[in-house]
This record gives sequence, structure tokens and C-alpha cells, in this order.
Amino acid sequence: MIKTLEEQQKHLLFGEESERLYYKKIDERYNDEWMEFCAFPGSLDYIGLHEHETPEAKCQAWFDRVNFRYDNFLGGMNALIEKASGKLVGQCGLLIQEIDGVEELEVGYSLMPTFRGFGFALEAAQKCRDHAFEQDLAKSLISVIHVENPASMKVARANGMEISATTISKGDPVHIFRITREAWLELRK
Repeated sequence: MIKTLEEQQKHLLFGEESERLYYKKIDERYNDEWMEFCAFPGSLDYIGLHEHETPEAKCQAWFDRVNFRYDNFLGGMNALIEKASGKLVGQCGLLIQEIDGVEELEVGYSLMPTFRGFGFALEAAQKCRDHAFEQDLAKSLISVIHVENPASMKVARANGMEISATTISKGDPVHIFRITREAWLELRK
């Protein structure tokens, strides 16, 4: 079955914006900035790129994953651009994931080290959450978070999610944080 462009891109937020952020397609123009993320100690500790040794290899693997998702209509990350400065803040998006044999829609996020701690991850995660539920893309959303990643857990909780399971994903122990459509509707009251 051939999908329309709208069906192919329904999980992507290209052209959208939130209070402080623009949401753009990720392409090679962000490679140098994202290399800084990949080279920063600890940035990739919880991402599941263990098989790659250098920051350059990890950055290439990251972009390969992004492009694979785009090309195969599996959702994808959006470049987060700060309105005030035009700088790359990080990436966030809706990702179709298979967790324990079940297809789920994930809100994923990663921020540049210099932009952490200012609420950008939560702003972007909430935008993705709201988009998914407003477009009726899923009955629930998840965030897959390494069990040793308290910063991402804090964002997930602030995004209305709670731990619904603990499992192994890409070789790592992870918590599955979840929010249902019903819980989201309660938040909006």
C-alpha cells in the first residue's frame, strides 16, 4: 500500500513550533553541532550505541538511525532550534519502537549539554505528547529510559508519565514510562 506524504510524516513535527523552539528536519547541516553532543562525556551513556568507539562513529550511527526512521516512516527526531539564538538545542520526536514484541509510540529526547537544565527537554516532550494525542496517533505514549538516567526520568514524570514496566532494550536495562490518552486529558483539565 502506498502512503500519502501526510501519512508518511504524521509522526514528524517539521515546521511546528513551541514557546521557545522551532521543530525542523534533521539533515547534514546539524552534523558538526551534533558531533559536540556525541563527544561530550556521558551524552551517549544511555542511548544504546555501545558498539561504536569514537564520537565520529557514534554521530554517524545516530544520523543513520534518524535517516532510517525517516525513510521507513517510523517517526523520527526533530532538530530543536532555539528561536532566540537560532542554535541547535537538541533533538526530540515521536519514534515507533518495538518493546517486548509490542509496537509502541515513544517520545524520545536528547539535548545539547549547554541547553540542559532550562526546561527545553520538557517543552519539546510536551509538544510531541500533545501532537500525538491531538492527532490520535496512539492510545498511550511511552519514553524508554535507562534505569540509571535520572534526568530523563524527571522529564518523563513532568510530562505526565509513570513507570509501567522495566525491561531490556538494545541490551540495556530500561524503565518504560507511559501516559495514556485518558491521563493526558485529565492533565489538560
